Amino acid sequence: MAPGQRLVEEELAGTLGVTRASLRAALFDLAADGLVERIPNRGARVRAVTLDEAVAITECRMALDGLCAAKAAERVTEPEAARLRQLGEEMQRCVADGELLKYSALNHELHRLVREISGQAVATSLLERLNGQLVRHQFQLSLRPGRPQSSLPEHLAIIAAVAGRRPAEAENATRRHLGSVISALLDQRQAQPQRQAQPQQAQSQQAQSQQAQSQEEAR
Repeated sequence: MAPGQRLVEEELAGTLGVTRASLRAALFDLAADGLVERIPNRGARVRAVTLDEAVAITECRMALDGLCAAKAAERVTEPEAARLRQLGEEMQRCVADGELLKYSALNHELHRLVREISGQAVATSLLERLNGQLVRHQFQLSLRPGRPQSSLPEHLAIIAAVAGRRPAEAENATRRHLGSVISALLDQRQAQPQRQAQPQQAQSQQAQSQQAQSQEEAR
């Protein structure tokens, strides 16, 4: 669903095959997680997470994901380390083949697996709520030209540290990776005014061209 999209209880209940009461309860839960916005006398809509909020959430993730990476490096078993390394190899193939959507899915799986290995249930629960609000921004970043190539070495560094049972290095690698995510988000924010200005400039140039043509015809 698109950010800002209105959520009509009757329509959603019919589509999902649930009662309006159970749907309303689910919407309250989603509102508590920051995914839905309830507007008095107007119902609910999908909450749009701004870039500033996305940066703030990612800053929180640096602490929580860094903790999980360190804990995972302390607890990782050999089969789990092998699975991490396998994920790294699959991610490398995706980048080489230009399979961006698959790379994005493997990215999420890597972070999920590190959290699972960590055994840090409280941090994992908090991260799941935070990540739910970042889906749109994460998806846009995953398709950004050059982003997979820059994030791949960061992910491989996390894998090497966790699989190698080096907690401090795992935490630092995770923090560096999320720091680069913040930089990419900020770059995206700076690019938005330029993209918005381009259509306006084109319209202005078109208007000037039409005006000049009219003056020429008037002569």
